Amino acid sequence: MENNIYVNTQSSIKIVGDKIIYFDPFKIEEDSHDADVIFITHDHYDHLDYDSINKVKKDETLIVAPNSIVPELLGKGISTRSVIGVDPNENYNIENIDVETIPSYNINKLFHPRNKNYVGYIININNERIYVAGDMDVTPEAKNVKCDIALIPIGGKFTCDYKEAALLVNIIKPRVVIPIHYGSIVGRMNDGEEFKKLIDPDIECLIKIK
Repeated sequence: MENNIYVNTQSSIKIVGDKIIYFDPFKIEEDSHDADVIFITHDHYDHLDYDSINKVKKDETLIVAPNSIVPELLGKGISTRSVIGVDPNENYNIENIDVETIPSYNINKLFHPRNKNYVGYIININNERIYVAGDMDVTPEAKNVKCDIALIPIGGKFTCDYKEAALLVNIIKPRVVIPIHYGSIVGRMNDGEEFKKLIDPDIECLIKIK
């Protein structure tokens, strides 16, 4: 499954399978209009990029986002039938995909307050649990995640840095980890390799941002 996961930049992720799934599309160049589902973690500009959304969405695309930002989506002209609002700590079935929402927030910064109800997502595809964390620190909820593949921010400043992220990954022990949210707006390009050095050897670390 990990070979079907692509990271564009930041937390802009595409998963190709029976469904084409995007997370936080950002700086998308091609007008592909191929998205079946778009998951949005929160409303910062590098995660909620309307130009990129419009390049990947088609008429029947579903956009899944925290309820706290649904009014903004609707205000941008996105149809109510296309939007599914979610809250943290819930379970959903969207397009026959089992989805869990994990609270995504900072514990020692002010950028992503817990009361905004931003979320990360665990989606189940081909019996693999894929965790896309959103912008967060090492929270109690993140430490309790059970997943096969984890996409974790490592850039620091707005999220956990690569050292903190490595501690989290070594706790939750996914089969595969893919570091994200570094090398452009925040974090150095070599943070991915530094992160990889800190990961337990029984966890495969794939560097997708290059």
